[in-house]
Amino acid sequence: MRQRCAVTALITFALLTIVDGAAAQTSASPLDETTTTLRLAVNEVSLTFHAADAHGLPVKDLKLDELRLRDNGKPPRHIVDFRLLQDSPIRAGILLDTSESMTQNLTGNRAIAMRYAQRLMRRQTDQAFVMDFGYASRIIQPWSSDPAALAIGIRQATAGKENPLGGTALFDTIFRACLYEFGKIDHAASGNFILLFSDGEDNNSHVSMQEAVDRCQRSNTAVYAFRSEPDPGFFSTGPRTLTELAEQTGGRVFNGAESGDEIENDLRVIEADLRNQYRLIYNPSEIKADGSFHRVDMMGPDRAPSISVRSGYYAPIQ
Repeated sequence: MRQRCAVTALITFALLTIVDGAAAQTSASPLDETTTTLRLAVNEVSLTFHAADAHGLPVKDLKLDELRLRDNGKPPRHIVDFRLLQDSPIRAGILLDTSESMTQNLTGNRAIAMRYAQRLMRRQTDQAFVMDFGYASRIIQPWSSDPAALAIGIRQATAGKENPLGGTALFDTIFRACLYEFGKIDHAASGNFILLFSDGEDNNSHVSMQEAVDRCQRSNTAVYAFRSEPDPGFFSTGPRTLTELAEQTGGRVFNGAESGDEIENDLRVIEADLRNQYRLIYNPSEIKADGSFHRVDMMGPDRAPSISVRSGYYAPIQ
């Protein structure tokens, strides 16, 4: 009997993801009673992407014939659906690195996180949870739409609290957030992202970056990171790690040391990405259930020069 699984891709600026058979079942948000479930055939890919003009403003009237899509260098065999999604509810995971290397940045990172929770979240529709992490990770505040509760949780992020043995397990934390938190919600009904505060260092994870990225893809979750600069006297692969996490999940990287006005703009960019999206479902010219990586490229018309698509997706495994 043919197995069915859901192949889902998000480009939030473009996030593309494959959802396994379990994730394709009806799944509800922890606080919502009304959800929308997207079911896809095994050979269907769903792209959710954001388009902007030269000034960074959302373009909300794209036509299908204005887009050029390539999956592993080939045009899709068939377009199943194309539609505009506007003002979707947002689901956010606020992840604060509290390991030793982040001690000097923690106060500023908490301030940015609270600014998002208190100024941009819509209490009627949006939800978020708060985690801190070092060697281990913990949920400080479960899913909530209450900015005050989220602010209390953010303030509880304490340097060294989750670091009994030293080190940082960044990939494990992202994997856990996407599996156990975003894995609970209806991926098709909301814009999902991780608001990550870290220097990108990882020296204690049990899973690889690819495994963490794959889990984010399966739950339609983009990583938007506020980067903390490493010690100038210490060579760090952290900035590159954050860039790869963002690119491979459809997010962005911002400088956590920017001014207040610049930070405010960065947060509004994230909101614009997630609340103004298109969904395009297509049949690839060829897809095999072998776990292979498919590169995705999308180009828009001159009036929408900014369509940021993540680098691709992993095919399901038979």
